[in-house]
Parts: sequence; structure tokens; C-alpha cells
Amino acid sequence: MVLDRRGDQHPGVRTRERDWTWDETVRESAARGALAASRRVDGPFHIGVLLENTPEFLFWLGGAALSGAVIVGINPTRRGAELEAEIRYVDCQLIVTDIVGMAKIRDLDLGLSEDRCILVDAPSYLDEVRAHWPDEPVIAPAVGESALFLLLFTSGTTGMSKAVRCSQGRLARLAYANSVKYGHVRDDVDYCCMPLFHGNALMALWAPALANGATICLPRKFSASGFLPDVRFFGATFFTYVGKALSYLIATPERTDDIDNTLVRGFGTEASPEDKAEFVRRFGAELFEGYGSSEGAGSVRADPAAPPGALGRPAHDEIAVVEPQTRIERIRAKLDQHGRVLNPDEAIGEMVDKGGAKRFEGYYKNEAAVAERIRHGWYWTGDLGYIDEAGYIYFAGRKGDWIRVDGENTSALMIERILRRHPKIIATGVYAVPDPRSGDQVMAAIEVADVSDFDPVEFVEFLDSQDDLGTKSAPRFVRVSTGLPVTGSNKVLKRELQAQLWRVADPMFQRVGRAEQTYRPMTEADVQALEQEFHTYGRARFLPEPGSRR
Repeated sequence: MVLDRRGDQHPGVRTRERDWTWDETVRESAARGALAASRRVDGPFHIGVLLENTPEFLFWLGGAALSGAVIVGINPTRRGAELEAEIRYVDCQLIVTDIVGMAKIRDLDLGLSEDRCILVDAPSYLDEVRAHWPDEPVIAPAVGESALFLLLFTSGTTGMSKAVRCSQGRLARLAYANSVKYGHVRDDVDYCCMPLFHGNALMALWAPALANGATICLPRKFSASGFLPDVRFFGATFFTYVGKALSYLIATPERTDDIDNTLVRGFGTEASPEDKAEFVRRFGAELFEGYGSSEGAGSVRADPAAPPGALGRPAHDEIAVVEPQTRIERIRAKLDQHGRVLNPDEAIGEMVDKGGAKRFEGYYKNEAAVAERIRHGWYWTGDLGYIDEAGYIYFAGRKGDWIRVDGENTSALMIERILRRHPKIIATGVYAVPDPRSGDQVMAAIEVADVSDFDPVEFVEFLDSQDDLGTKSAPRFVRVSTGLPVTGSNKVLKRELQAQLWRVADPMFQRVGRAEQTYRPMTEADVQALEQEFHTYGRARFLPEPGSRR
């Protein structure tokens, strides 16, 4: 795919400062590949890239493809021991970074000498690249379809990250499949605002653009305020999004000329139906909401007739929703007029691909995690879902998003989608916190522009007006923040929120009453009284260490 772009004078990579044709991009890439090969030592040929979205990131991707190296995208939002552990885990023998990135890793014990770090903004860097400029780009002899190309860290929203293996063959197949699925063409101008260390940008944008020879436009990182100006500057026709990105765009002040832009399509995951509808109304682009993961092939087939909230139809007969313990397929979900599942305990289960074991390429140095994914010959997604009576499949959250209140199950994702309807809520994370007597309680962390603008009385009125909010689903605890913690790909970091419980500096509200629910500020005395209940009923093991408060 890289070599197919030799001689191609179509714009390949653009920033606000400079453009490269595809032919220039290939030759820049080949020089980086030759530079990497000259620095190669014994051991896995793994290159960590710690950069924002810059042309250098793309050149090193292309160079690795030609030289047979493996690119490990390093999340620049990681810090300290977590960052150190991730880099050591994947056996990088080179780190490509810049002065800013070097400051993050200089004091870490990575098992590498400083000369194993290549600084792309060092004065001598471009001279070294030119010294390895090839007469003609070529592919290294050992490179083939099965050659490992990427190690993609999982998001780590509910647990520690794992490194997903992705071969050159798999990424190439995804490039062509996604071209058909999302309508990629050569005339596209692809705006890459999601981070290049993440599978979304690589699989849904970079690889299809490479396959079709479309143009890739790079901002250094996502900016809600800079999105529309960039789209207009580049004439962008396509973009991708993950997590909170779409809600951030919608939260920007609306202008009458928002729809005056060149966007045609967008692809992303985990946006609510309301967010998608609002984006289309304001900006006019068609949105494709997908389902998938860095680990596995797509399990959903798009259907234009799908109702709001549905992912589409199962891609093939081996996609099923099952009860995890018995492996028995769940019955079809019965939906009311609001799309709420009336029989969640019987209909919601884990989504599996009974033939996915042969498509999953595994995790790097983590056989226990592989065994958890592949059981009984099936690929287990770790995600909840359900299939309605018309045969449409729905995402119901991560397996860790299942909240059991008073003996009934409820989906955190469904509650999040309801809360996002509130006009002042920019983003939210809903998760289980322990009940002092048994089971779970629902806690919601909401992000707003101004904490003082949160009105608990109005919030109750909003909840009461939501006909599809189940009686067990109204949050018992609400944390109000102007900046929820997120992963590098803009997903709310629920495991961090969940670990903090109600011990936070952000304003906390607690629901009181049943018949007439109200929310009142949660004081330090309230926290102490609540936690005393855990001791009284023998559940103190569910609390963090004494004195922890963030």
C-alpha cells in the first residue's frame, strides 16, 4: 500500500504549515525506515512513537511498514510509573519523540540509554534522515502479510491497558473493508483529529487514506474550538471521533453558519443518538456510528433502516449475545415506545463472535488476557449488548458497566445517554459504587461548563421528565466537575472515577427520599455517616484506604 503511492503527485499529508505529495510522503517514510534499520539491535524491532499528530508520526508509520519494524504508539497523556511500565512491557529498542516528549521520559527507567531516543526536533535530525535517503523505496525482505506491524494499547477505561497485536495483513484488509463500509474515495480530504496512537485514527482514517491515495490533514491534537476552522481551512470531507469528542463539538457556541463547511461524512464510536442528531443538524455531515475494537474484526453490518441507538445488524450468523456462564443465547429484547429494554435480565448479555478466535491476533506477552478473550473457541468481546425482535443489535456498555441495584441489572451506558440529553451536561460517566448493605448504587459524574450553574432541583425535574429512565437507574450520587479524567482518546476514565467514589474535591450531591426524590449537597459529615454504614454491615472492604480524598 505504501509503495503504491510512489510517483503519486496527489496531496498526501497536509498541515497548516506545509504539504507533502504522496510520492514525497513515501520517500520521507523510506528514509525513516532506513534510519531505523541502521539503529537496529538484537531483540524485537519495536519502535515507540511518543508524538502528537505530526507528519513525523505518519512518516515513521510508513517507514516501519517498509522496514519490517513494529510501531508502538505511546499515549502522551500517561505519566510516571504507568508510562514507564507500558514502555518497558512492549520491549521498545528505539523511542521516537521530541523535546516535550523527552521531558516526560528522561527520568524514567526504560532500560534504554539516551542514544536510543531519536528527537525529531533536534538540530541534527533532518541531516540524519537525509543521510539515509534511499535511491528508490523498497520493502525489506522479511516483510509479509503476517508481519507484526502495530502494538496498540487498549484504552484502559476499566482496567490496565493491554497491547493488541496487529499484523500488516490485518491492517491492509481493514483499509479496504473500511473504504467500502464508510465510502472512502481518492478525492477525500481526511481530517485526522483523533490521536495516531489509537486504533480509531489508524484503522478508520490513515489506512483507508493510504489505500485510496486520499489526503490526510493533521492538527497536532483535537480542539473543539479549532475543529470547524480547520475543516474549512483544509476543505475536509471526512473525520473520525471517539468518546467525548462529539459532545465537546456540540458544546461549542452555535453560529448560524456552522453548516457552511465541506464535511460529508464522519465515523466514530460511543456517541448517543441525541448527540449524533444534533451534530448532523448543526454541521450537516452524515455520521457512521460503528462498533468494534482494536482486538477484533467488525461484528456489525450497517443498515440505513436501523432505529436510533441500534448499531445495525449482526455481521454474520456467528455473532450472538449470550449469558456468560451458560453460553446460552439471550432472548430477543422487547422495547417500549422509547426504545427502553423491558426485559433486560433476559435479553442483555455479552456479545461474542463464535468464529472470532481465528481473526484475533492476540495480546503481546499476556497469555492470561488472551485466554480470557478466547474461551470455548469463541471470541468474547467483554461488551454487553442485546438484539431486538426485529434483529437489530445494540451496544449496552462494557461488561464492567453492568450495575446491579436491588437485585436488578441496569446498563451504565443507557443512563449516560439519558443524562447527555440535559443541555448543560457536556459529558458524563456512570458507574457502580458499592451499597453499604448489598449490591451496587448508581453514581454519575457529570461535566459542565460552570459548577455553580448546577441546580439540583432542576436536575430532578429533568430526570422525572425522562420516560425511559428506569426506577432503579436514577443516580444515587452525582459528582459535578468542569473536567472529568479521560484517556488519550477522549473516553471518560471510569476506573479512576470509580476508585475515588465520593471522596473528591468536586461538589458531590446525594439523592434522598424515594417517593419525592431530591438531591442535596453531600457534606463531610454525610460521607462519614455513609462510610460508617459500611463498617456496621460488614462491607468496609469495599472502601478505599482511610484518608484518601481527591
